[in-house]
Amino acid sequence: MTTSTPGARTRTRRVRTDLLGIYLNDHLAGAAVGVGRSRFAARSHRDPPYAEPLRRLAGEIAEDRGSLLGVMRALGVPPRRHKVAVSGAAERLGRLKSNGRLFRRSPLTLVIELEFLRLGVKGKELGWRTLRALAEADSRLDERELDALIARAERQVRTLEDLRLRAVRDVLLAE
Repeated sequence: MTTSTPGARTRTRRVRTDLLGIYLNDHLAGAAVGVGRSRFAARSHRDPPYAEPLRRLAGEIAEDRGSLLGVMRALGVPPRRHKVAVSGAAERLGRLKSNGRLFRRSPLTLVIELEFLRLGVKGKELGWRTLRALAEADSRLDERELDALIARAERQVRTLEDLRLRAVRDVLLAE
C-alpha cells in the first residue's frame, strides 16, 4: 500500500506474514471449535424452529473454515495442526460442563450454545475484516471473496441472534 500526503515521502507497507501466520492459525483453531460446536448443536436440536437454521449454519461454518484454509494457502501460511487439535479437544470437553442436570441436557443449554456460536461467528467476521483491510496491501487476498465472507458472517450473526432470542423466550419465560 502506498501512502502519500502533500510534502510527505511515499512509502510502501507490506503485510507482516510472520504475525499474520500466528493470527490466522489462532482463527483456524477457533474455526475448528466453531465447526465442532455448530455440528453438535445441529444434531442436538431437532425442534422445527431450530433444526434447519442450525443445520444450514453448521454447513456454512464448515465452508468458512475451508475458505480460511484457502486464504492461508494463498499467503503461504502453514496450518499449525497442534493448535487445531488442542482447540478441538477443548471444544469436546466443553460439552461436559455442568448444566444443573446429571443425565440429560438442560433446556438452558440451547441458549448458551447459541450465545457461544454467535460470539464465535462475530470473531470470524472480525478476522475477515482484518484480512479485508490488508487486501489493499497484498494482492494475494481477494477483496471480493472477503467482502462475501464478511456479508455471510453478518447474516450468520443475525440468524443466531434471532434463534437466541427465540430460545430465551422459549426457555426462560413461564406460561
